Amino acid sequence: MNGIPKDPVILLSYVNTQLRDNYPSLDEMCRALDVDPGSIESVLAGIGCTYEPARNCFR
Repeated sequence: MNGIPKDPVILLSYVNTQLRDNYPSLDEMCRALDVDPGSIESVLAGIGCTYEPARNCFR
């Protein structure tokens, strides 16, 4: 994953901050950062988090 944190807990914080402050959806964030949304979802699923589109965050 290009320039984003590898540690799942830090990634969770990073992604949720980016979604809250800069992007209206996971897909838009991933396009802008040139990252596969599936790779983020897979890493975060490993710590029990899933993306909630209505809230635009992982929980």
